[in-house]
Amino acid sequence: MSLVKEHELHKRRRSRNIGLGIVLAGLIAIVFGLTVVKVTRGGFEMNPGASSGY
Repeated sequence: MSLVKEHELHKRRRSRNIGLGIVLAGLIAIVFGLTVVKVTRGGFEMNPGASSGY
């Protein structure tokens, strides 16, 4: 049993924070997935002899 009663505002914020956390985790998963696909398909190639544009 907690000594301090939780306010109703904290309950609403918790559900909002959980939703935001799920959205952010989804975006991170999408970016990570795209990165993995790009690396495994060979789209990310470092050419040591290529000029760097400077």
